[in-house]
Amino acid sequence: MTPLPGGVGISGLTVYDWEAADGLCGGTPHMHLVCSEAYVVISGTGSVQTLTTTGFADTPLHPGDVVWFTPGTIHRLVNSGGLRLVVLMQNSGLPEAGDAVFTFPPRVLADPDAYQAAAALTGDPATAARRRRDLALDGFLALREGGLREFHAAAHRLKSGLLDSWWIRWHDGALAAAETTGRQLDALKAGDLSHLDHGAVSRLERPEHQLFGMCGRLHTYPLPNPPKEHV
Repeated sequence: MTPLPGGVGISGLTVYDWEAADGLCGGTPHMHLVCSEAYVVISGTGSVQTLTTTGFADTPLHPGDVVWFTPGTIHRLVNSGGLRLVVLMQNSGLPEAGDAVFTFPPRVLADPDAYQAAAALTGDPATAARRRRDLALDGFLALREGGLREFHAAAHRLKSGLLDSWWIRWHDGALAAAETTGRQLDALKAGDLSHLDHGAVSRLERPEHQLFGMCGRLHTYPLPNPPKEHV
């Protein structure tokens, strides 16, 4: 099976409709360190709340909208009713290998063991996912008042041990896809059409089971060799 175009990952997402402490329903605030993310809205309505060094924003989501954001953007999906998305992730496989940091309060971010315990879905998955969401929301609401640089530093400390493995995934995934295009362009300029003889079609069926993800129930389309998920 060939990788998805550009080395991206794809999931179907039904955003949580659980009400949070601020009266809004939705997912778990978090940030990616090196992966951009895009939402294609399939049905329902809501918004994505974001927090960056330039401030807080609340971007509406309606059917047909496409919204994307870059690393360093803390994001929280809000479900106003029936919100379903297709999620595209840069660097397929790398987000599942730990490229996300929950906005837990500083006391949790400062202790790797406490962070892992708070991030893990132990026991009943729905109960654990909701508990994780609520704890991250506590930290997110505090970050809206300040402390974003400190959060960035804490995120780096938590994930620094994974950077070498992330580099390999990028090198063998997104970079390899771009380099393949470069070789094909060089071949075409030289009059070599041989890569056109290897056209192929791949197909993935919709995953049968949904998983409890960060922002909702996920139909994650598998990689040819799915990696183990880390938190």
